[in-house]
This record gives sequence, C-alpha cells and structure tokens, in this order.
Amino acid sequence: MSALKDRYVNPLTDFGFKKLFGTEPNKVLLIDFLNQVLPQRHQIKELTYLKNEHLGLDDLDRKAIFDLYCTGESGERFIVEIQKAKQNYFKDRSIYYSSFPIQEQAKKGEWDYRLEPVYTVGILDFIFEDHRGDHELLHLVELKNQRCEVFYDKLKFIYIELPKFRKTEDQLVTHFDKWLYVFRHLSQLQDRPQALQEKIFQKLFEAAEIARFSPKEREIYEDSLKYYRDMKNVVDTAWEEGREEGREEGREEGREEGREEGAYQSRLEMARLMKQAGESPEKIRQYTGLSEEEIKRLG
Repeated sequence: MSALKDRYVNPLTDFGFKKLFGTEPNKVLLIDFLNQVLPQRHQIKELTYLKNEHLGLDDLDRKAIFDLYCTGESGERFIVEIQKAKQNYFKDRSIYYSSFPIQEQAKKGEWDYRLEPVYTVGILDFIFEDHRGDHELLHLVELKNQRCEVFYDKLKFIYIELPKFRKTEDQLVTHFDKWLYVFRHLSQLQDRPQALQEKIFQKLFEAAEIARFSPKEREIYEDSLKYYRDMKNVVDTAWEEGREEGREEGREEGREEGREEGAYQSRLEMARLMKQAGESPEKIRQYTGLSEEEIKRLG
C-alpha cells in the first residue's frame, strides 16, 4: 500500500518517528511516552532537544548519531532510538552510545565527578535472540553487584521488544499498552480507536495524519517508508533463508552455517540499501558491522 493511501504515518520509519517525537510542537508526546517507562523519581515535566550527532574527544574517535537526544529539566539525559533490524553487537553499541552523554558532562578545572542520570531507551522492531523464550517485552538493565543490588542507579538501558506486543484494542488496559498499540498499529488505522480517546492521543493522531503534511514532507515520508519496508524484507528473507538452509543440512553445523550466511547476506543487503539512501559510511558500518573495505565494494 502506498503511503499516500494510508491515513496515518508509520512511527517506525525514520521520518515518522522524528515527526511525532522529535519536534518541538510534539515533544509532549515524547514526554508522555517516556514517563511510561521511567522510574517515578525521574518522571519528566519538560525536556530540551539536543543535537543528535556527537564526536569523540579527538579526530580519531568514532562518532555517534542518535535518533533523538534530549535532556530533562533536572539535567538527566535521554537517548531514544528506533531499532528496525537486528545488528551485530547491538548491546555493545548501546553501551558505546551511552558514553557520549556521560563524557559531555565533564567540567574544566576542579570537578567532583558528579553525574546526572543517563537513560538509553530502545524501541526495537525485533526480539533479542536470548529473549525469544520469554514473554517479557520490557527490559530494564542497570549496574548491579554480585548480590543483585543496584550498584549505580544513574545509568539505565530500557529496551522494548515490539513484536512481543500482541494485544488487541479491547485488551488495552494501561497507558503503556496504548502506546505500544500505537507503535504497532498506527499506520494500519483509518480512525482513532475508542480506547485511544485521551487528549495526548488526540494530539498524536492529528500530528500523524498524512493529509496534513506538506508536499515535501510527503515525499520524504515515501522515501523513508520504502527504506523501512525494503530493510525489513531483506532481514526477514535472509533470516528465513538461513533457517531453511540449516534445516536442509539437518545437522547442527549446517544450521549454524545457514544462520551465519543468512545473517551476513542480510547485512550486505542492508548496507546496499543504506548506501542507496545516502547514509554515511560511518553509520552503515555501525548498523551492519561491515568493514570499510566491504562497504566500498558494494555497488
């Protein structure tokens, strides 16, 4: 279905996510969503968007590009990202990205090293391999000691595995349920569901209505939606081909080789799509794990 035939934008596309949650007129949407996953003591009343590109301490350091980066009125930092496909070392990348808002708090001269909290919130359009067997879709990760006591409470990683959310409209109970329903189904809806009548969702549906977009915004959204669908198809196809190849071999080694080959082909195709979309070599490397030489060889 063409995006122009849909009534509402897909929030999992780059354009849709930043349109709904990354603009000043709509920041109440981001505040409301974040408050569903943040602890009570860090509930947000106001936030400020910061630049989403960060360089290392010198020219040799890698850079990080966040989907959204903002700070709360009390100084806490929030990295908020949509992750559309599995990638190598995703957890490593989350840790690496969190180091930038930590480092930028350093002060010249005498400084007591007091840090403001840093949160990384990942909205995942996939399921972690090591979590496929459990039903929990919200994961809160923090530093703990050997007795599972929180050692440091100012660094937290919050991940939401969207594919695990399967509730229908009449099963929505909590405000969090309603937000997950929006992420999963917004672009498929023609009218605002009865369960989503609160003012905050009225604002969201108004902001998401494609008929309100300018011609330029529609064009950008079409490209963003095509990129999202192409990437999703590549990943799903490669995963299934890897599984099928493993089944045909009938041995554990064959299954593993099939999965690895499928994953590699998926990363190559993802890199091609990103290159065609004009993404920087650095971002392609971060998302696919391919070397600079492999990226250069792509047509």
